[in-house]
Amino acid sequence: MLCDMCGSEGQMYKAIVEGAELTICQKCSKFGRVVHAVKKVEPKKIIPRVIKNVNPEKETMQLIVSDYAEKIKRKRESLGLKQEEFAKKINEKESLVQNIESGHYEPNIELTKKIERFLKIKLIEDYEESSEEQSKVKNDSFTLGDFINVKKK
Repeated sequence: MLCDMCGSEGQMYKAIVEGAELTICQKCSKFGRVVHAVKKVEPKKIIPRVIKNVNPEKETMQLIVSDYAEKIKRKRESLGLKQEEFAKKINEKESLVQNIESGHYEPNIELTKKIERFLKIKLIEDYEESSEEQSKVKNDSFTLGDFINVKKK
């Protein structure tokens, strides 16, 4: 156990120093009022437990096909639409349609779904990723992560 004031080891005491209860060494005890001596406690032996993930999680993601620009341009041209007309039909800017068809801009999933519905083509693929079985070592002690609350947006 370490002294809360100077960090040294040795016989420790609980003391009131300027209104705060601290664990301090004999040298630092002169700065406050000693309440009682602290018994040395031997740390428990930590026995790691192995936890196996029985059911590996499967994660499904939606990905846009790599040749989305060519597919959109080909289908739009087969319908006989100019970029300006197509942009008006899907309620987007013509410059956005130009950037998508040239491959300079990859549309987000929502916009891709809108284009899919209008052109009646498949642009989104479901990609399933499964995690391999991993064994984790779990200690019976706390970590910093056990105390952190993560805010989700």
